[in-house]
Amino acid sequence: MNPRGLEGSVVALVTPFDENGQIDFPALDRLVDFHLQNHTDGILVLGTTGESSPMTDAEDYAVAERVVKDVAGRIPVIGGAGSNATHESLAKSRGLAELGVDGLLLITPYYNKSNEEGIYQHFLAVLDDVDLPVILYNIPGRTGCSISERNVARLCTHPNVMGIKEASGNISYASTVAQYLSDDFRMYSGNDDMVVPILSLGGSGVISVWADVQPQLVHDMVMSYLEGDVRRARDIQISGLELVHSLFCEVNPIPVKAALAMMGMITESYRQPLWPMTDEHRARLRAALVAAGVIE
Repeated sequence: MNPRGLEGSVVALVTPFDENGQIDFPALDRLVDFHLQNHTDGILVLGTTGESSPMTDAEDYAVAERVVKDVAGRIPVIGGAGSNATHESLAKSRGLAELGVDGLLLITPYYNKSNEEGIYQHFLAVLDDVDLPVILYNIPGRTGCSISERNVARLCTHPNVMGIKEASGNISYASTVAQYLSDDFRMYSGNDDMVVPILSLGGSGVISVWADVQPQLVHDMVMSYLEGDVRRARDIQISGLELVHSLFCEVNPIPVKAALAMMGMITESYRQPLWPMTDEHRARLRAALVAAGVIE
């Protein structure tokens, strides 16, 4: 399925592990079915929320292959192929393409970061090699570097670029990026508390952690805005803030995996260095889920 023109809610899917820390494929199947039933518009696997960094390449490919099979072409599947080493990002992009993902998400090279030209060439290496639509991922809070306006301007016209996931939390930066938006280059909010503001700048949707637990609601929020019901979209955004903030009261994906465990969807299991959340934060998260009607 061609993801170009994708609008709506793309869930940043967790990777469920069993009590022994191995990938829980039956739980993964249930999560995909949950999203298909609740009108999620696309699925991102192996992103930050997918806990890919402590997984092996073989595990990454196994998750992507399973989700592609489960989805069976009904909605787009985007594969996270980011790395701080360009050759590794290129190899992973090729591998995911062979498994049938519909598009790729490429993050800026974290830790070593590079200079402006190095970041441009990092993306270009994949864009020129792998013939899949690519979403650029700007999240300087995680990576320590940003995609400069100049690089956005250069990359947005590449035929394999379809958009940017903007997760800087900087509305001024998002406003600057907005001048480059078109039917061929779209912006997706990477912050669940800023979806409607990004939509107001011409954004097309969200790549969402919130959607892991309330997929229908996040879909409805985006589509309400895009269909002209700004008031409803705004009301959903504002009313959901306490749950959103609770889902980020500790580093992602710790709270969202705890929430899904409270919902009976997965086992609460992480790969170190991630660790279960504190009792105080767990109580806050549970209260937010109850208040939102997700659990009793």
